[in-house]
Amino acid sequence: MLLLALDTATPAVTVALHDGTDVVAASSQVDARRHGELLLPAVDRVLAEAGTRLDAVTAIVVGTGPGPYTGLRVGLMTADTFGLALGVPVHGLCTLDALAYAADVEGPFVAATDARRKEVYWARYADPRTRVTDPAVDRPAEIAEAVAGLPAVGAGALLYPDTFPDARAPEHVSAAALASLAAERLAKGEELEAPRPLYLRRPDAQVPKNYKVVTPK
Repeated sequence: MLLLALDTATPAVTVALHDGTDVVAASSQVDARRHGELLLPAVDRVLAEAGTRLDAVTAIVVGTGPGPYTGLRVGLMTADTFGLALGVPVHGLCTLDALAYAADVEGPFVAATDARRKEVYWARYADPRTRVTDPAVDRPAEIAEAVAGLPAVGAGALLYPDTFPDARAPEHVSAAALASLAAERLAKGEELEAPRPLYLRRPDAQVPKNYKVVTPK
């Protein structure tokens, strides 16, 4: 197996290659505004570091979010395009699950990413491999009681110390963790998710209120 993993659901544009045993190459850059510019060069760097070509990839896994619409769709569309061109399966995996998988936490905890609009995407975990709630988007103050006393990982937790006083690393998701978790689950014969986006709210872009429709004469 040669698994290509990528995630653009957060400000981290992250890519990794996994050979079924370990991560053989990885790249991560944090830039919330340049997902489209950074992703393909990152794929090229990872393949070059591993000394292989894209047509050697046997499967793809992509982070499905939750995340803002614009960034998230870059990774998903790229994964779908690669899968179609190469004729290989494309798997989806919740971005929060990959973030939690990289956490060095014993016992229950929370993974939270920045959802903008003073909100966080979050979920609770029994351990780094086991999510116990569906991903959600909320204002931190609204979930303070639900997460009270729990350690938390991710940029969303670091942004709101009043709600997440025990915030820890990692701050951003890594494709290395995404690839490792996917490879682990595939080796056990588990089915991964379909590569479909977890959009938990409407896109930020909206039609202007005073938009004028002009009909041709």
